[in-house]
Amino acid sequence: MQFYNTLSRKKENFSPTKEDRVNLFVCGPTVYDFPHIGNGKTYIQFDVLAKSLRYSGYNVFYLQNITDIDDKILNRAKELGIPWKELAEKYEKIYQDNMRDLGIDSVSKYARATDFIPEIIKQIETLLRKGYAYQIPDGIYFETAKFKNYGKLSGRTELKADDAVSRIDEAPGKHGWNDFCLWKTEKSDEPSWPSPFGSGRPGWHIEDTAITEANFGPQYDIHGGAVDLVFPHHECEIAQMESTSGLAPLVRYWIHTGFLNVDSKKMSKSLGNFKTIRNMKEAGISPLAFRLWVLMSHYRTPVNFTEETLRGAETALKRFQGLYLAQGNEIGKISDKYREEFKKFIEDDLDTPGTLTLLWDIFKDESLSPADKKATILDFDKVLGLGFKDLKEEKIPENIQKIVEEREQARQNKDFKKSDELRKKINSLGYEIKDTPVGQKVSLGRSPTGEAKIIS
Repeated sequence: MQFYNTLSRKKENFSPTKEDRVNLFVCGPTVYDFPHIGNGKTYIQFDVLAKSLRYSGYNVFYLQNITDIDDKILNRAKELGIPWKELAEKYEKIYQDNMRDLGIDSVSKYARATDFIPEIIKQIETLLRKGYAYQIPDGIYFETAKFKNYGKLSGRTELKADDAVSRIDEAPGKHGWNDFCLWKTEKSDEPSWPSPFGSGRPGWHIEDTAITEANFGPQYDIHGGAVDLVFPHHECEIAQMESTSGLAPLVRYWIHTGFLNVDSKKMSKSLGNFKTIRNMKEAGISPLAFRLWVLMSHYRTPVNFTEETLRGAETALKRFQGLYLAQGNEIGKISDKYREEFKKFIEDDLDTPGTLTLLWDIFKDESLSPADKKATILDFDKVLGLGFKDLKEEKIPENIQKIVEEREQARQNKDFKKSDELRKKINSLGYEIKDTPVGQKVSLGRSPTGEAKIIS
């Protein structure tokens, strides 16, 4: 397998540290609000990564943290007038429910920051002892000037507009503006934990390295996250852990997903284009349609989300589902030819657009039996996660049924122009209609035409 490594800035052959296990860590959510579609995109793409590694024979331990103590959580809890822990637990559950809706089920372990306070304290003690950290009234800070390789992942030490800068801690007495907080001094209205250097709570960056060291040791195989975390968050992780252990590199392969914009703008509540997974479900769109939309682009490609493109993915998903159901009930043999092609795509830096072209090719391949088509699609779906194994004939939705009835009236009135227009409308929504001696028959689209647009 080959992956693009942010650290080396090139594709590299994947070779895990240990033959019997791949250790994968991905930065998890801060649980203070509903997960947005940017979260969904990132976690779908790392779900595909974990499943691709397993499909290729690797034993993968996929670890993800849950930030359940943070300024954002405390501020939101104060706004709502509820305990911070209650807020964090509520949104952690919503997060995990939303991830299941998106077909994400590859994570081996979720690790809450508050369950690793002793490990966090131990790392901070080591950094203080080695002279990489210093204490001021506001808390304990890492001195980036002491770590000579600061910036080796991103190739810079300066902020840019698209960086995730919310955890650049401001405090009088900092030695350098890039210095980041490891431990925040206790405040009367905030939760705190006792430590040898005074009561307080952890900073944001330190939780990740404490959690990964506890589970993987000081070095491991793959670290993932969205590209906006490269600087400063991932630079801070490298500085912390390599300074603590004296070993480099912390991670062999750094993998980052591309930006998601909404209507060609950065997603934000102030612009009114903030979209959540919940919004999609409330609009009656299957979360798996969003998953398919994500798979239509390469994970490193910046993408632009619009409602139109999501509706297009929903139509494409219905076509896939209709074609799958049309193959009957028998499950045959996996096609070796298509399996090899599929493996080539996923092993080449997770080329998911390429895998989707294979799905269309399989359905159009007349040399393949319906039973073998189903077996092959089910095999691919171990990675793609589009829910084919749970698929059953669905009831035709009311909005489609109304168009069918309108078309039947047009046919009875011999208004064939309107009848054709309504047929096209039904097809555009992912359904197929046939005129039979006993009336119109509607089903999920079963023609392998009208393939989904692949974003290069």
